[in-house]
Amino acid sequence: MIEFRNVSKSYKKGTYAVDHLDLTVNDGEIFGFLGPNGAGKSTSIRMLTGILDPDEGEIYLDGYEISKEPLEAKGQFGYVPDDPDQFLNLRGIEYLNFLAEIYGVENRKEKIEELTKRFGIYDVLNNEIESYSHGMRQKAVLCGALLHDPKNWILDEPMTGLDPRSSFDLKERMRKHADEGNCVFFSTHVLEVAEKLCDRVGIIDKGKLLFVGTMEELRERFAEDGSLETLFLEMTEHVEEN
Repeated sequence: MIEFRNVSKSYKKGTYAVDHLDLTVNDGEIFGFLGPNGAGKSTSIRMLTGILDPDEGEIYLDGYEISKEPLEAKGQFGYVPDDPDQFLNLRGIEYLNFLAEIYGVENRKEKIEELTKRFGIYDVLNNEIESYSHGMRQKAVLCGALLHDPKNWILDEPMTGLDPRSSFDLKERMRKHADEGNCVFFSTHVLEVAEKLCDRVGIIDKGKLLFVGTMEELRERFAEDGSLETLFLEMTEHVEEN
């Protein structure tokens, strides 16, 4: 379970990147975090993962408060950032072994082989990550995030750069992970994916959470019928005009 309790973050005085965010993401669900560029999605995720400190409020992962119990909280999740360009001078196998060591993965050889074969990068593990394409780097980061079987998946635009087969496999894994009683929290700009995949969605704009609920609840509240894309554009356009 993931909980934001009255969380705020400002980068300059008087302007909130995230404005008093209250949000609970339950075990057993895929939660889509949606919003236009600059809405506060990545800032929220970076606070959730401990990369940024909130100015106020608290964030919990399975009961551990990220700023007070960082090691315990960080052990509860796997994180895929929006930028896969990390540890470029390491070989793929070095990167994954490094993460396996940090998280104490006992069956690392089998786990690395299974994940990298599934995502199609097994044959390039001895190459430096710098030589990988953007999509291959994204796959390496995904493999690293899932290596220790975390209960909570935190995925920031996880399908960017993935080929159709890998994207399909990731979506299947997300659904299976949630159905097993775990938590999947992900941001995306691909509204069609969110509409088909998510149990609930949250829409954020200018740091404010505008809506949380199911697609049915969204349509009941804002329109009798319509796609998520149509409703999303109407909501954020309304905020922009005001």
